[in-house]
Amino acid sequence: MRFLNGSDLASYIKERQAKQVRGLRQAHHIFPRLVIILNNDDPASAKYVALKQRYGEQILVDVIIERVQTTDEAMQVIKRHNEDPETHGIIIQVPITETERTDEVLQAVAPEKDVDGLGSNKFFDPATPTAILWLLAGYNVEPRGKKVLVVGGKGRLVGAPLVRMLQASNVDVTVAGRADDLQALCENAEVIITATGKPGLITSNLIPPKAVVVDAGVAGEGGVLKGDVADEVYETRDDLTITPQKGGVGPLTVCALFDGVIRSARRIAEEQTAK
Repeated sequence: MRFLNGSDLASYIKERQAKQVRGLRQAHHIFPRLVIILNNDDPASAKYVALKQRYGEQILVDVIIERVQTTDEAMQVIKRHNEDPETHGIIIQVPITETERTDEVLQAVAPEKDVDGLGSNKFFDPATPTAILWLLAGYNVEPRGKKVLVVGGKGRLVGAPLVRMLQASNVDVTVAGRADDLQALCENAEVIITATGKPGLITSNLIPPKAVVVDAGVAGEGGVLKGDVADEVYETRDDLTITPQKGGVGPLTVCALFDGVIRSARRIAEEQTAK
């Protein structure tokens, strides 16, 4: 079994980003700042926020957590940081409590600060799909010319934007939902990327021999975060190239997010230099 270890790649990216941040601070007196708006008590969200805070500390990006009780309060906080020139990135930690207003909240983030790339007017590609493509490239897995299946390919946060990005690169993509006939759809797939948030959905019998499998699904189960790929796959299939159960896509998603913050801050630096 060959692992697509995102943690290893992330360490190199983190080193580069730390140097870029030091340059912004020393040469331009710009202190990159990410604001995270949190409106839920979801354990998975709490874990991801903590990861982002720790990563920010390691590369000297200021991470501000704005805890809000209502969607209206979230909108006010977004407006304030949209207008604050010292805020370079804003993300909404989904889910929000009023799920029916999710789109409204995401669209309220100024495009040039939407480092998660979830609004309609994009300056940045969405972080998790970007991380998946970085992971494949880092291990020389070229999706072009292969049959690629994206399970959960209609999901707003990961699946749908990933499909668009792959298709833009002329990749042959098939889209599947978790209720579809996965046995038939997986049969000829050479690369399977799954992002449904249904633990254990992808079982060994679904995966063809020598396939590449990228698990970007996350859900809580019994207080433990689980991916879409069943545990038994890791116990029985030595022929696969696959993300590990920990340290696959996640570390690179954080890298991609902070890459957007740094790019936003560098844009400000370039504008100052041009004056």
